[in-house]
Amino acid sequence: MKLTKKLVFLALCLIVAAGMVFAGPGGQKGAGGKLKIVYIPKDTVNPYFYAIDVGFKEAIAELGADKFEYVYTGPATAGPTDQVEYIQAAVQNKSTAIFLSANHESALNRYLDEARDAGVKVIIMNQDIPGSESHRDVAIMPASFANVGPLLVELMGKQLNYQGDFAIISATTDAPDQNTWIAGIKQELASNSKYSRMKLVDVVYGDDQPEKSATEMEALITKYPNLKGVIAPTAAGIPAVAKVIQTRRLTGRIKLTGLGLPSTMKEFVDDGTCEAFALWNPPYEGYLGVYLVDAISKGYNPAPGSTFKAGKLGDVSIESNGQILTLKDLMVYDKSNIDQYAPLF
Repeated sequence: MKLTKKLVFLALCLIVAAGMVFAGPGGQKGAGGKLKIVYIPKDTVNPYFYAIDVGFKEAIAELGADKFEYVYTGPATAGPTDQVEYIQAAVQNKSTAIFLSANHESALNRYLDEARDAGVKVIIMNQDIPGSESHRDVAIMPASFANVGPLLVELMGKQLNYQGDFAIISATTDAPDQNTWIAGIKQELASNSKYSRMKLVDVVYGDDQPEKSATEMEALITKYPNLKGVIAPTAAGIPAVAKVIQTRRLTGRIKLTGLGLPSTMKEFVDDGTCEAFALWNPPYEGYLGVYLVDAISKGYNPAPGSTFKAGKLGDVSIESNGQILTLKDLMVYDKSNIDQYAPLF
């Protein structure tokens, strides 16, 4: 009996200790009181997500590496449910927060709910999950997505002298961010007479894979002999498309723009394959995310209208829809600034 009572007492002590480690107003903490952060990108092939990873590491270094456990992990492919096992693993490991660049706007809702029920903060990264916002805590956006479609149409229009056939090479068919941008492109074409002589002939999908993006580009060249331009709003796709144009010696004949990383696009800007493309500052997203989790761990409630301090980014506000903008407007990269940004991301 004495041994049994002693064991019960020890078990209760362990339970209490666990509660002190894993509970609290700021969410769960890992062993030693560290904040456990997991970033799950759409896939581990697209170099864009490594740029976000840079921001996570920068902020962790600023706030103190001894305060955090950070894991970057995800699937090799960008299927709608390919991220499920990584979400579940993060929950099982009692993570403080999951940052997720979701591959589908609703396919992961059940698993996000399970994570939140377990005390894990769910922060959607680099986009939102339209129609499923109630299944996450907040969404960190690189910029206002309402501006992406109009900007890409204008960048394409300038290169085409506002006339001619063009196509879009997107990522996956279910990607919420890509579909938002494509809708914005179509809306701008339909509503702005400035683009009345431009025609979107096709939308194809490279699945966020360089090889498939290149294959889709080859097919477009064959299918549309009068193709004058391509918009590739994917950091994995745009350099692959540029390489096809360059290799096929179609520079100048087929114009290219989209969303990409300066580091992977510098070669193609320098030789004229791509005159200009757009993006924001991906490292800012990861950087902001770490400061957000740190603030939450200290009792901050990320409610719409509230603000928190995010290091060099200053005071950051939560929008009414639960989104956080790292930048208001996109940045355009061309020969005037590509050398400045290519070494950074």
